[in-house]
Amino acid sequence: MARSNTTKTITAGFLYLLLVLLQAGCGGYSNGGGGNGGGGSNAPSIPSGLTASAANAQVNLTWNASSSATAYYVKRSTTTGGPYTQIAAPSTTSYADNSVTNGTKYYYVVSAYNSYGQSANSAEVSATPIAPATPPAAPTGLQATAGNGQVSLIWMASAGATSYHVKRSTTSGGPYTQVAAPATTSDADTGLTNGTTYYYVVSALNAAGESANSSQASASPVNATADVTITVNPLITKPISPYIYGINFYSGITGVLPLLTFDRAGGNRWTAYNWETNASNAGSDYIYNNDNYLSSSNVPAEAVRGFIAGDQATGVASLVTFQLQGLVSADENGPVSVANPPDLTRFKTVVDKKSTVSATPFTITPPTTDANVYMDEFLWALDQKFTGMGIFGANPAHPTFVSLDNEPELWNSTHLEVQGSTAVTSDNYITKTINLSKALKDQFPNVVIFGPVHYGFQGIYNWQGELAATPSGTNWFPDKYLQALKSASTTYGKPLVDVYDFHWYVEEYDSNGTRILNLTSTTLTDAQVQLIVQSPRALWDPTFTDAGNSNPWIYQELGSTPINLLGRLQAKINAENPGMKISITEYENGGWNHIAGTIAQADNLGIFGSQGLFAASFWPPNGTYSYALAGFRAYRGFDGANATFGDTSLQATSSSVQNVVVYASTDSTTPGRTVFVAINRSMSAQVTAINGQTLSGTAHLYQMTAASTQGQNPVAPVSLGTMPVAGSSLTITLPALSVTTIDIH
Repeated sequence: MARSNTTKTITAGFLYLLLVLLQAGCGGYSNGGGGNGGGGSNAPSIPSGLTASAANAQVNLTWNASSSATAYYVKRSTTTGGPYTQIAAPSTTSYADNSVTNGTKYYYVVSAYNSYGQSANSAEVSATPIAPATPPAAPTGLQATAGNGQVSLIWMASAGATSYHVKRSTTSGGPYTQVAAPATTSDADTGLTNGTTYYYVVSALNAAGESANSSQASASPVNATADVTITVNPLITKPISPYIYGINFYSGITGVLPLLTFDRAGGNRWTAYNWETNASNAGSDYIYNNDNYLSSSNVPAEAVRGFIAGDQATGVASLVTFQLQGLVSADENGPVSVANPPDLTRFKTVVDKKSTVSATPFTITPPTTDANVYMDEFLWALDQKFTGMGIFGANPAHPTFVSLDNEPELWNSTHLEVQGSTAVTSDNYITKTINLSKALKDQFPNVVIFGPVHYGFQGIYNWQGELAATPSGTNWFPDKYLQALKSASTTYGKPLVDVYDFHWYVEEYDSNGTRILNLTSTTLTDAQVQLIVQSPRALWDPTFTDAGNSNPWIYQELGSTPINLLGRLQAKINAENPGMKISITEYENGGWNHIAGTIAQADNLGIFGSQGLFAASFWPPNGTYSYALAGFRAYRGFDGANATFGDTSLQATSSSVQNVVVYASTDSTTPGRTVFVAINRSMSAQVTAINGQTLSGTAHLYQMTAASTQGQNPVAPVSLGTMPVAGSSLTITLPALSVTTIDIH
């Protein structure tokens, strides 16, 4: 009986306790937040203030405590926003994540936990662990060049450096005193005593410290008698055409600077291009193949429309090819037999003016089953695709010019599939030119037309052997062409061909008979270097005798007289068709991987401006050619940004053209600004005096040498600092084999 009574007593107590618990809720019967349940009566709040700091192979996390939390969940992801993986559950408000890889960015969130549950995730933070910083390596390649009361210094960049210390001594080996702390790899140390030898070293710095000193370089400033005198005549000027800074296939070339102005779609591929279907033929470049290489689209003229659209977006002028030979690809079905050319089942006939054979109006979707392809309709269709832009008009923002085919003297070899083995005669070619030009200008009177697009000297001189030309005679092909075009243009009422165009691949050969265009090495002999850097002189210099060329056949064919091609051609234009302009839409001078190539290209651009060319476009070779592209950077973006050569050329003559040439310009948009490009093509430094142009302000110097360009990608000028200028004379020491841009404002 007693046992039964005890059971009843316990049961009553338990029921009472249970009732109390139910009334108190899940948090126990304490009415406070502590109780004996460990963590309060609710899940904890979201952690705040999460921070992440990176260290070497570690990320350190801290956050603010969440009320009621007994622990925290640390979660990580390599993607912002998760998903996250829990990596730790610390009870404190910090955590060091050591399972990370340097260089990888990690994203973290933290949640708080107690026995009642888990909070939501905190705000996300991120950090990228990094290896500890180390001081940069000592600079290399230090060069010191003496000037009048100053020494110019350049050196190679040290990886990771944020600045440099330039240190000077008058004793070899030091001790050195710091004299400058530039952020760039050059410095001009001014206010020095002429005749004193100064010794320099440079160290590199970053947040981790300073490198050792570089090797020592020395120079003795001197007010030396100039080796070369440049005489500038500011009264003899020429406008510099904006279209001389061009290249073929601009949008398809990697490493090209973004400040070029002119793009050409030309070459053998375009001779048999059918705008109605975009089919073309490779000619002798590739098994006389009919294919869709230029565009796989079936939209008429898409190969050309896309090219122009890309140029319009980039802000450059376009030169597009119109078909003059007479036949274009009718299909895209592969190789064409050249056993008995032309196979007319594989080609369509080019008609210059549609109305001569058809009364059907122009259309942008012409039938592709008829026998003809119309050139004036092609021009009209392109204009329709750029409605309102006036690309063939008088003053478009970015004009589109027309080239009359490509290298016609070679059609019977490069395009045997359409021309056959018989070359087009000069008479036939001129007739074709006049007829097509009329058809195009009937549609757009202001369209600018380029012709005859010679392949090289023999085409210009005697139409590939057809004509009996003589060196000083008026019996070259240009004489015949210019007179015929002048007569036809007078009858028509306006110029039919506006620009005399030719290609120029220099014919210079080293002692082994290797053409300099094929010299691709980073190391060249002095003789090879001189062949490259002297080669642009053939275009204009009446004293250039092609010395050193092992096969000077052009010089010899001209009776061993200077080639002076632009001078000869301009004289013929002045006499026989005044007002016609000149262009060179393919050219190469070699030196693709050497400072010689930079010098030749910079010289070319200076020549094009000073000689008044209307347009020019470099032909990109196979392989690498960053050094040649660097020649453009002497004129376009030489400051690493948007600074450019001026738009007006000043006559500048050199007392030693074989060693130094300087191109001078002023800028119509910035009165008082003068820009020089000074080229030293000799193998030794040249003290150069530039006289005749009034100068005022500060000269900003940018330079390319063999040392400064070593290891650069892309090859580009380096800043040499500044120097004050005043008066009408400037003297500067130009290092051997160098291009120096001097921007005075």
